[in-house]
Amino acid sequence: MTQDEPVSPINASYALLDVGDARRLERFGAIVLDRPAPGADGHVAQDPAAWAVADARFDRAERGMVAHEGWTALDGRPVEPWQVEDDNFRFELRLAPSGQVGLFPEQRAARAWIGRQAARIAPPSPPAAGGGSGVGPFDGPTAILNLFAYTGAATISAARSGVAVTHVDSSRPAVAWARHNAALNDLAGAPIRWISDDAAAFVERELRRGRRYAGIVLDPPSYGHGASGRAWRLAVDLPGLLAGCAELLDDGPAFILLSAHTPGFGPDRLGEALLEALEPVAGSGAGASIEVADQSLLSDAGTRLHLGSMARWAR
Repeated sequence: MTQDEPVSPINASYALLDVGDARRLERFGAIVLDRPAPGADGHVAQDPAAWAVADARFDRAERGMVAHEGWTALDGRPVEPWQVEDDNFRFELRLAPSGQVGLFPEQRAARAWIGRQAARIAPPSPPAAGGGSGVGPFDGPTAILNLFAYTGAATISAARSGVAVTHVDSSRPAVAWARHNAALNDLAGAPIRWISDDAAAFVERELRRGRRYAGIVLDPPSYGHGASGRAWRLAVDLPGLLAGCAELLDDGPAFILLSAHTPGFGPDRLGEALLEALEPVAGSGAGASIEVADQSLLSDAGTRLHLGSMARWAR
């Protein structure tokens, strides 16, 4: 397994302005946000004055007594929704109750890699648009599965190459948000199958149906509940889900990208989990094709902020 260097995105739509006291100050387009970041614990803010003029701040109750848990806008001014461009893609951002905004800047390099892999397996001519539940273009050597797909950044990165994408997330509002993002990128008629479902249950059903995918992307949370109420715990459930994903892979050119934001799941641990799942399918040499990386951002002052880890494999 090879280790990549941390990535600092350079684009006009995003900047990590400062980090300190387990928080991050970020600019998404014209909007500046102050929100928690456990990876910033122990860091000291370099520009304290900049934090006072953030357009919105997110607080969690576990940080102590707070007047309001959730988002608080500066002077009560509304700031959402708003749009940003990233690598020629357009995304609508919102202040979600979870503290997220709909886009993970640290995954920018991963999205570019997904786009390159999708182009590699894309059909000579794009498959017919649809979105129904039949197999059609959503099965086989030019089909991609995106699990825990959230607001669709990876789905959009893949779909632009003409591959068929199955987008799965347990949250119906997140799936609707993703569909809106696809429309913003002229992909409303693209062959994307939008599904609100539990990721693990969906993989199990696809295996029983004999479906196959050339590419699989998954960004699971630490814990949660699926659409059916099924509990998800990364430490317990990831091995079984990865094993199922490996079985879903088509025999030809294929890839998997796994990312996580859970403490204790660093690049090497994700890489080992991916290797364990792939060896029964791809053989003992699969490890030579696995790349792992720390997903980090660099602030304007040069402070490195750890936000997650990634492991990927391609054949």
